[in-house]
Amino acid sequence: MSRIVPLNNVPPQDVERLLDAAFGPDRRGRTAYLIRDAMPWLTDLSVATLTDEGELAGSLQCWPVALTHDDGTQTPLIMVGPVAVAPDYQGTGIGRAMMDAVVAAARARMTEPLMMIGDPEYYGRFWGFRADGTAGWNCPGPYEPRRLLALAVSGDPITGQGMLGPRRTPVA
Repeated sequence: MSRIVPLNNVPPQDVERLLDAAFGPDRRGRTAYLIRDAMPWLTDLSVATLTDEGELAGSLQCWPVALTHDDGTQTPLIMVGPVAVAPDYQGTGIGRAMMDAVVAAARARMTEPLMMIGDPEYYGRFWGFRADGTAGWNCPGPYEPRRLLALAVSGDPITGQGMLGPRRTPVA
């Protein structure tokens, strides 16, 4: 058995060890890291899965990012991932349960559209993520356009052109 808890209940060094185990120590060079560069993860949408013994079995982080248009304006988005499951627990449904929890929370809160770099066959089948509407999006590193996915929790179509990157904080 396992339980999903807020990610901020887990020591950060445990999350880092899990990410290294799931994706390798060179993971920080990936395009997803460039998109969310220096942004803090969203505590209200990031979760972890703990075993009954309290062992970290999975984590899913969400990040405030944006699509920056040519005129400098930004469309806020929430980047989902990485979805990390410890090697001993892969294939047990932990990743799917965490995604269910995050997508349900985003829909309940009517958040900004979700986006991710992932397998369209999997993430589209279970949660409705699609590459429709992301053709005008660019990334600061290499990516496969078919894997650049979005989900509008409001149901509105996703459109726009620009570069994905960290979300700027509005100047007060």
